[in-house]
Amino acid sequence: MSSVPPDLQLERTRLEALDKAHLWHPFTQMQGWLRDRPLIIERAEGCYLYDIEGRRYLDGVSSLWVTTHGHRTPALDAALRRQLDKVAHTTLLGLTHAPAIELAAKLVALAPPGLTRVFYSDAGSTAVEVALKMAFQYWQQRSDPRPRKTKFIHLQQAYHGDTIGAVSVGGIPLFHAVYRPLLFETLSAPEPYCYRCPLGLERPACAMACGDELGRLLEAHAEEVAAVVIEPVMMGAAGMIAQPEGYVRRVRELCTQYEVLLICDEVATGFGRTGWMFACEAEDVAPDLLCVAKGLTGGYLPLAATLTTEDVYNAFLGEAGEFKTFFHGHTYTGNPLACAVALANLALFEQNNVLEHVRSVAAHLAARLEPLRTLPLVGDIRQRGLMVGIELVADRTRRTPFPPEQLMGYRVTNRCREYGVILRPLGNVIVLMPPLAITVAEVDELVSVLETVIAEVGREISPA
Repeated sequence: MSSVPPDLQLERTRLEALDKAHLWHPFTQMQGWLRDRPLIIERAEGCYLYDIEGRRYLDGVSSLWVTTHGHRTPALDAALRRQLDKVAHTTLLGLTHAPAIELAAKLVALAPPGLTRVFYSDAGSTAVEVALKMAFQYWQQRSDPRPRKTKFIHLQQAYHGDTIGAVSVGGIPLFHAVYRPLLFETLSAPEPYCYRCPLGLERPACAMACGDELGRLLEAHAEEVAAVVIEPVMMGAAGMIAQPEGYVRRVRELCTQYEVLLICDEVATGFGRTGWMFACEAEDVAPDLLCVAKGLTGGYLPLAATLTTEDVYNAFLGEAGEFKTFFHGHTYTGNPLACAVALANLALFEQNNVLEHVRSVAAHLAARLEPLRTLPLVGDIRQRGLMVGIELVADRTRRTPFPPEQLMGYRVTNRCREYGVILRPLGNVIVLMPPLAITVAEVDELVSVLETVIAEVGREISPA
């Protein structure tokens, strides 16, 4: 007999019925959702989520890669309440306010050198849209215009968000193919996916040939290309593809050589996720435009920013009649509540030595993950800081992927819930992106459950 009180069971049933009657969930095949019993989260504390019936789950994906210091962080709660006592929202169109001003100054101080201007938006996709439009307009109206520079280069399996511009510089067929008629033309370069090299080569003998391919593309099209767009160090939604050391530096050098802007999308990799405040710092790279979101507010409120240089900014200066304005904005651009929480979030990075903690815990995580490499279903483990992708394969020797219809990644992550761990897959890749505040003991819990489940599923599909 269930230990859940009858009134709670009734409430759960009521909410489930309303959800299935009205909610349309993101990246979800709703026909399958309607058959399942949804997990309804009621509250959270630290690195754990609690469902409506009181069961506890380790948040292994930081509530979609956003939670930094854990849920219900007192300093962030307090910052939000303080701002509520002042103003919840006021526009940045023709006005300004202290949280947006202070946050912009803080972001410039933290960012790689040369990034001096901050434009706010509300999500990763919109931060990328801003960067694309800025890069395009920059070449049209700088002091020596280059009107042919209208195209963008992206990596073939890239993901930069779900708005039309962001999708145009994406390349994941499952996500993007259906929208192809809506998108603008781009150029694509092979991604540095060393486990499944698109050039059929192996590290280190390849000598980073994917970088050479990008160089050839730029050489052929430099007069047409406005910018190259990459996620530095680790490609997130593409399948946790870890770039070889030196790749980001190579891209920066090529962009400089061929007079092309570099856009670094650090929506997923920024704010300590890789052990650096921004991943591009690992290779001492400063982009021309930097896109941030997700961890900016510590997982509390939607806020994004696109940072750029004085050179780019100056191309938009002019008298009203010259129409050089950047005609872009959002109703909630620079929302005071979000900016206030973001300031408190960044203060905690210094107070709690977060980057040092991430590097230490990441080293422990790497050691705990090593035994998983022997499991028959595990083909590859890719890690940068607290970003991990575990690729499941049907045949380790041949690196044969599971057919998509087998939903192997989903099967594993769904089973993990039975053990009290929340994870999400990217196809056959299991993603680990825990809160930056995760402890060594919680890492042990996370990996132990995952190891148990992968072994169980392996035995079920290949019984001895």
